[in-house]
Amino acid sequence: MRVLTDGLKDLLFPPRCHGCGQQKGVRHNLLLCSSCRSLLSPLSSPLCSCCGAPFPSGEDHLCGICLRDSFAFTRARSLFVYKEPVSSLLLGLKFGGDLGMLDTLSVLARQGKAESAVQAPDVIIPVPLHKKRLQSRGFNQALLLAAACFPKWQDRILTSALFRHQPTVPQTELSGMARRQNLRGAFRTGDVESFAGQSVLLVDDVFTTGSTVHECAQILTRAGARCVEAFTVARVLEH
Repeated sequence: MRVLTDGLKDLLFPPRCHGCGQQKGVRHNLLLCSSCRSLLSPLSSPLCSCCGAPFPSGEDHLCGICLRDSFAFTRARSLFVYKEPVSSLLLGLKFGGDLGMLDTLSVLARQGKAESAVQAPDVIIPVPLHKKRLQSRGFNQALLLAAACFPKWQDRILTSALFRHQPTVPQTELSGMARRQNLRGAFRTGDVESFAGQSVLLVDDVFTTGSTVHECAQILTRAGARCVEAFTVARVLEH
């Protein structure tokens, strides 16, 4: 019956690629056409051993930024370069409210071996939204991505360990040091006992300068987390 129902849906409402909108002939959780799949840019070694910035050749080592400045997280890893079609998927989810993007992002995370890209954590903490933004958006994309990318670890996700008590200007409107200044004091810990002494995996959608995950990791470490690793679906490459 399920096969018949899905076939009828395909006939009446042909599935379209989430990247370019091209009509696809067969319904599948990975709703990306072959052309869009070819545009994916997975991130793999050689990488910065701290922030995960990619290198053209050689072995993993610290990048120039991490040699000059220290991040509060122990390591950050991302699955893809932030460009099409991944950027469209994340933007469609975050600002378009299209929860249908999650199935495709979940498949991409499995294919990109998200669980192998990070150390197995004791707890997973999604980067929180301020309550006003959460109310207007209706969901926290970091929480949804944590569940979609790490389905085997869903019971480790904590939503009461960290909260954003101070509204901030969207990070996309800022650059450089302004991002860190914008987030200073924006986060506070909640249920400290749930992660004290534990290894934490912090999850967000995009790594740009690392300011958001740095600020969160700093707060969590001060509150007693043993170590904090950061994971994002995508990473912006500096030009």
